[in-house]
Amino acid sequence: FSPSVLGTREHWDAAYERELQTFQDIGDAGEIWFGEESMVRIIRWLEKHKVPLDSSVLDIGTGNGVLLVELAKSGYMNLTGIDYSPSAIQLSEKVREKEGMSNIKLKVEDFLAPSAELSGFDICIDKGTFDAVSLDPSDAVGKRKLYVGSLCRVLKPEGFFLITSCNWTKEELLNEFREGFEILEELPTPKFCFGGRIGNSVTALVFQRK
Repeated sequence: FSPSVLGTREHWDAAYERELQTFQDIGDAGEIWFGEESMVRIIRWLEKHKVPLDSSVLDIGTGNGVLLVELAKSGYMNLTGIDYSPSAIQLSEKVREKEGMSNIKLKVEDFLAPSAELSGFDICIDKGTFDAVSLDPSDAVGKRKLYVGSLCRVLKPEGFFLITSCNWTKEELLNEFREGFEILEELPTPKFCFGGRIGNSVTALVFQRK
């Protein structure tokens, strides 16, 4: 991928500072990455596979924290969200407070250099964070490897990793996560037709840590 400001911390700090101000002004939590259907897709998969409600869940790059709120409303109790942008965590704290979801844990963390206490999760979820890492103007290839290494550290063996991406195809993601993970399922996403070929604008996969 070509390097992009979407891969820089400065971009996301500025974006979430604007969203934080908007939330304080009018109570709007901001954009839901990949739309509400992406959250529904994740929650349906967890429910379909009867993932216990007390499973520890990590939302990598939580942004405004809305996914965690929806998981809490669905009965999940052990929820943690991290983001390297302090403004994103401030915003997600405001959203958590507004929704009365005091059991959601939120931390400023860089997933590429996670703290020791960030470990032992049953489920890790990524909606767009790996995409952003892939656009980093500074050594994106190296940072993708760091991401996979971090995921191996924080996710329990046999744990599930649910990733939603608009930059990567299924085959490419299988290659990126070949070390330590196996594919369990591809989740259905909206299809489009262009030039007589049918494709997906979004890829959603479930991996299991070996």
